[in-house]
Amino acid sequence: MNIGFVNETFPGERRVALVPGVVSQLLKTGCELSIESGAGISAGFPDSAYAGKGVKILSTRAEVFSSCDVVCQVRALGANPEQGAADLALMRQGQVVIGTFEPLTSLDAAKQMAEKGVTLFAMELIPRITRAQSMDVLSSMATIAGYKASLMAADQLPKMFPMMMTAAGTVTPAKVLIIGAGVAGLQAIASCKRLGAQVEAYDIRPAVKEQIESLGAKFVEMEIESGTAEGKGGYAKAMGEEFYKKQRELMARVVAEVDVVISTAAVPGKKAPVLITGEMVDGMAPGSLIVDLAAERGGNCELTRAGETVEHGGVTILGPVNLASTIPYHASQMYAKNVSTFLKLMVKEGKLEMDTDDEVIRDTMVTHGGEIRHPGVREAMGMAGATT
Repeated sequence: MNIGFVNETFPGERRVALVPGVVSQLLKTGCELSIESGAGISAGFPDSAYAGKGVKILSTRAEVFSSCDVVCQVRALGANPEQGAADLALMRQGQVVIGTFEPLTSLDAAKQMAEKGVTLFAMELIPRITRAQSMDVLSSMATIAGYKASLMAADQLPKMFPMMMTAAGTVTPAKVLIIGAGVAGLQAIASCKRLGAQVEAYDIRPAVKEQIESLGAKFVEMEIESGTAEGKGGYAKAMGEEFYKKQRELMARVVAEVDVVISTAAVPGKKAPVLITGEMVDGMAPGSLIVDLAAERGGNCELTRAGETVEHGGVTILGPVNLASTIPYHASQMYAKNVSTFLKLMVKEGKLEMDTDDEVIRDTMVTHGGEIRHPGVREAMGMAGATT
């Protein structure tokens, strides 16, 4: 069996799904590996690094798709709807495609993959269970996003993060508020603390208070009834508008007192909740900064524009997208580790065994045998539950 890896065609995408460091682990499964020439260059991995490990270098994308049983990507069709459409013509019935896909929102793309007879595994759907932690792409990429957001904030803020005792006087530390204490939020807390900022954080899930405080940040208490705010897999779940209205009222007081807000609140497959209104931004001091990591999902700030920097009343609002790609070397290392671990779960003695009794394989499979298989995707399409 041959597993192939291709160049990423999404604009600005610099990651690659295979790095030389995981090649030996995959070869031990008995499979052969092929990669499109130049696929790893943007991430810092030249063709020679792969060839030296026993990977076959193919000159074109078409060669990879035509010769490989499994094709791995960082962004498959659903997560690359324009340029990725060209890949459909290269795919064939029975071929397996593995990559991120945005499956709960890219419904037409999922339908096209099913009609093509392709078996699609969307890496965002890896279940959050203990044995699947090493395959958890969302956590890997969120770690990078939280780290990079902290650096962006420190770079853009017209103040220094740490307290300093100088001959010219004392510099007080910057005050940073992290909204959302998932993987990205916790990494942002840790990174901002290392940079010397005074950090506090808020999350609708009271259970994360201990995690926030363990990183040296203050947990922001809000007297608001959240009920069960934690959804499947430990993610925050969508709440009612009345809850968000009350939350915004209380949040306005906190936001007005900080220099930086890094917002990370997102609900899988849904538009990000608006937690920072334009009125709240008006209450922030000139020179303050918002880094909205939910920009690609509509933004936690009402004024956020994905991929743009907005100035409003002296406050700067950053709407970064695809932050993981801005650190492509280590992002690729982490993503490749996630994918290779997932592959090893299915490849046995050089053959692909898709055991749908295995929770990880079953929950990650979107299409197979010409059908949409994932229950969440079927529900989003208005179809009946999972197929058998």
